[in-house]
Amino acid sequence: MFVVTLAADTLWLSPPVVTDVDEICAACSDASIAEWTTMPAPYGRSDAEQFVRQTVPSGWADRSPTWALREREDGPVLGMIGLMARDVTAAEIGYWLSPAARSRGLMTTAVNLVCDFAFRPDGMGLERIEWRAFVGNLDSAAVARRVGFRFEGVQRAGLVQRGVRRASWVAALLAGDPRQPAEGWPD
Repeated sequence: MFVVTLAADTLWLSPPVVTDVDEICAACSDASIAEWTTMPAPYGRSDAEQFVRQTVPSGWADRSPTWALREREDGPVLGMIGLMARDVTAAEIGYWLSPAARSRGLMTTAVNLVCDFAFRPDGMGLERIEWRAFVGNLDSAAVARRVGFRFEGVQRAGLVQRGVRRASWVAALLAGDPRQPAEGWPD
Protein backbone atom coordinates (compact mmCIF):
# COMPACT_ATOMS: atom_id res chain seq x y z
CA MET A 1 0.00 0.00 0.00
CA PHE A 2 1.23 3.50 -0.79
CA VAL A 3 1.91 5.89 2.12
CA VAL A 4 -0.55 8.78 2.29
CA THR A 5 -0.53 12.03 4.23
CA LEU A 6 -3.94 13.55 5.05
CA ALA A 7 -4.62 17.15 6.05
CA ALA A 8 -7.36 19.58 7.04
CA ASP A 9 -7.16 23.24 8.08
CA THR A 10 -5.71 22.65 11.54
CA LEU A 11 -4.64 19.02 11.35
CA TRP A 12 -1.89 17.07 9.61
CA LEU A 13 -1.87 13.24 9.56
CA SER A 14 1.40 11.55 8.57
CA PRO A 15 3.09 8.28 9.50
CA PRO A 16 5.06 8.54 12.74
CA VAL A 17 8.84 8.56 12.35
CA VAL A 18 11.85 7.80 14.54
CA THR A 19 12.14 11.42 15.71
CA ASP A 20 8.63 11.05 17.24
CA VAL A 21 9.65 8.25 19.61
CA ASP A 22 10.11 10.42 22.72
CA GLU A 23 6.78 12.23 22.20
CA ILE A 24 4.95 8.94 21.63
CA CYS A 25 6.55 7.43 24.73
CA ALA A 26 5.60 10.43 26.87
CA ALA A 27 1.98 10.44 25.66
CA CYS A 28 1.53 6.68 26.03
CA SER A 29 2.77 6.86 29.61
CA ASP A 30 -0.41 8.76 30.51
CA ALA A 31 -2.70 6.70 32.78
CA SER A 32 -5.84 7.54 30.78
CA ILE A 33 -4.31 6.15 27.57
CA ALA A 34 -3.19 2.98 29.36
CA GLU A 35 -6.69 2.55 30.84
CA TRP A 36 -8.46 2.46 27.46
CA THR A 37 -5.94 0.86 25.08
CA THR A 38 -4.24 -2.48 24.64
CA MET A 39 -0.76 -0.92 24.56
CA PRO A 40 1.85 -2.15 27.03
CA ALA A 41 1.71 -0.51 30.47
CA PRO A 42 4.04 0.79 31.58
CA TYR A 43 4.92 2.03 28.09
CA GLY A 44 8.65 2.43 27.54
CA ARG A 45 10.96 3.89 24.94
CA SER A 46 11.60 0.44 23.48
CA ASP A 47 7.83 0.05 22.92
CA ALA A 48 7.73 3.34 21.01
CA GLU A 49 10.81 2.40 18.98
CA GLN A 50 9.31 -0.97 18.02
CA PHE A 51 6.04 0.73 17.10
CA VAL A 52 7.72 3.29 14.81
CA ARG A 53 10.39 1.00 13.32
CA GLN A 54 8.36 -2.22 12.91
CA THR A 55 4.61 -1.96 13.56
CA VAL A 56 3.95 1.15 11.46
CA PRO A 57 5.91 0.10 8.33
CA SER A 58 4.52 -3.45 8.37
CA GLY A 59 1.01 -2.03 8.83
CA TRP A 60 1.33 0.19 5.78
CA ALA A 61 2.57 -2.84 3.82
CA ASP A 62 -0.49 -4.87 4.94
CA ARG A 63 -3.26 -2.28 4.32
CA SER A 64 -3.27 -1.28 8.01
CA PRO A 65 -2.03 2.34 7.97
CA THR A 66 -1.18 4.43 11.03
CA TRP A 67 -0.93 8.21 11.18
CA ALA A 68 0.40 10.61 13.81
CA LEU A 69 -1.81 13.65 14.49
CA ARG A 70 -0.06 17.01 14.32
CA GLU A 71 -1.28 20.60 14.15
CA ARG A 72 1.24 21.33 11.39
CA GLU A 73 3.46 19.26 9.13
CA ASP A 74 6.52 19.54 11.38
CA GLY A 75 4.58 19.75 14.65
CA PRO A 76 4.79 17.47 17.66
CA VAL A 77 2.74 14.28 17.86
CA LEU A 78 -0.62 14.87 19.56
CA GLY A 79 -2.06 11.41 19.04
CA MET A 80 -2.35 8.40 16.74
CA ILE A 81 -5.03 7.00 14.48
CA GLY A 82 -4.96 3.86 12.42
CA LEU A 83 -6.89 1.24 10.52
CA MET A 84 -6.41 -2.48 10.94
CA ALA A 85 -7.51 -4.42 7.86
CA ARG A 86 -10.13 -7.10 8.54
CA ASP A 87 -10.44 -8.13 4.89
CA VAL A 88 -10.29 -6.34 1.53
CA THR A 89 -13.41 -4.26 2.21
CA ALA A 90 -13.39 -3.78 6.00
CA ALA A 91 -11.09 -2.43 8.70
CA GLU A 92 -11.17 -1.50 12.38
CA ILE A 93 -10.30 2.04 13.43
CA GLY A 94 -8.38 2.87 16.59
CA TYR A 95 -7.10 6.14 18.03
CA TRP A 96 -5.71 7.94 21.07
CA LEU A 97 -5.07 11.59 21.85
CA SER A 98 -2.72 13.12 24.40
CA PRO A 99 -4.53 14.80 27.30
CA ALA A 100 -3.33 18.32 26.35
CA ALA A 101 -4.92 18.01 22.87
CA ARG A 102 -8.36 16.79 23.96
CA SER A 103 -11.70 18.64 23.73
CA ARG A 104 -10.68 20.64 20.65
CA GLY A 105 -12.31 18.52 17.93
CA LEU A 106 -8.98 17.24 16.60
CA MET A 107 -9.86 13.56 16.83
CA THR A 108 -13.27 14.03 15.21
CA THR A 109 -11.53 15.77 12.31
CA ALA A 110 -8.91 13.01 12.13
CA VAL A 111 -11.52 10.22 12.13
CA ASN A 112 -13.42 11.96 9.34
CA LEU A 113 -10.23 12.37 7.28
CA VAL A 114 -9.25 8.72 7.73
CA CYS A 115 -12.76 7.43 6.97
CA ASP A 116 -12.98 9.62 3.85
CA PHE A 117 -9.68 8.21 2.60
CA ALA A 118 -10.60 4.63 3.52
CA PHE A 119 -13.93 4.72 1.65
CA ARG A 120 -12.58 6.39 -1.52
CA PRO A 121 -12.09 4.02 -4.46
CA ASP A 122 -8.65 5.59 -5.00
CA GLY A 123 -7.93 5.26 -1.26
CA MET A 124 -8.62 1.87 0.27
CA GLY A 125 -12.04 1.20 -1.27
CA LEU A 126 -13.52 -0.02 2.03
CA GLU A 127 -17.22 -0.70 2.58
CA ARG A 128 -17.18 -0.94 6.41
CA ILE A 129 -15.12 0.57 9.21
CA GLU A 130 -15.62 -0.92 12.65
CA TRP A 131 -14.95 0.85 15.95
CA ARG A 132 -14.46 -1.06 19.19
CA ALA A 133 -13.65 0.21 22.66
CA PHE A 134 -13.80 -1.05 26.21
CA VAL A 135 -17.22 -0.50 27.80
CA GLY A 136 -17.13 2.86 29.56
CA ASN A 137 -14.77 4.66 27.17
CA LEU A 138 -17.18 7.55 26.70
CA ASP A 139 -14.65 9.92 25.12
CA SER A 140 -13.85 7.51 22.29
CA ALA A 141 -17.54 6.72 21.87
CA ALA A 142 -18.39 10.42 21.61
CA VAL A 143 -15.96 10.82 18.70
CA ALA A 144 -17.31 7.76 16.87
CA ARG A 145 -20.91 8.90 17.43
CA ARG A 146 -20.20 12.43 16.11
CA VAL A 147 -18.68 10.99 12.93
CA GLY A 148 -21.78 8.85 12.30
CA PHE A 149 -20.80 5.39 13.50
CA ARG A 150 -23.87 3.29 14.39
CA PHE A 151 -23.77 1.48 17.73
CA GLU A 152 -24.14 -2.27 17.21
CA GLY A 153 -23.87 -3.64 20.73
CA VAL A 154 -21.75 -5.06 23.51
CA GLN A 155 -19.34 -7.93 23.07
CA ARG A 156 -18.91 -9.85 26.30
CA ALA A 157 -15.18 -10.36 26.89
CA GLY A 158 -14.72 -8.86 23.44
CA LEU A 159 -11.21 -7.43 23.78
CA VAL A 160 -8.05 -8.49 25.58
CA GLN A 161 -6.10 -5.91 27.54
CA ARG A 162 -2.74 -7.09 28.83
CA GLY A 163 -3.99 -10.67 29.33
CA VAL A 164 -7.44 -9.82 30.73
CA ARG A 165 -10.64 -10.08 28.69
CA ARG A 166 -12.95 -7.05 28.98
CA ALA A 167 -16.38 -6.27 27.59
CA SER A 168 -16.33 -4.01 24.56
CA TRP A 169 -18.66 -1.78 22.62
CA VAL A 170 -18.83 -2.15 18.85
CA ALA A 171 -20.08 0.28 16.23
CA ALA A 172 -19.64 0.62 12.49
CA LEU A 173 -19.69 3.16 9.71
CA LEU A 174 -20.61 2.05 6.21
CA ALA A 175 -19.47 3.87 3.10
CA GLY A 176 -22.96 5.22 2.40
CA ASP A 177 -23.89 6.21 5.97
CA PRO A 178 -24.60 9.88 6.66
CA ARG A 179 -21.84 11.69 8.54
CA GLN A 180 -23.96 13.01 11.38
CA PRO A 181 -24.35 12.01 15.01
CA ALA A 182 -26.11 8.67 15.27
CA GLU A 183 -28.76 7.75 17.81
CA GLY A 184 -28.84 4.61 19.96
CA TRP A 185 -25.54 4.99 21.79
CA PRO A 186 -25.20 4.06 25.51
CA ASP A 187 -25.22 6.92 28.00
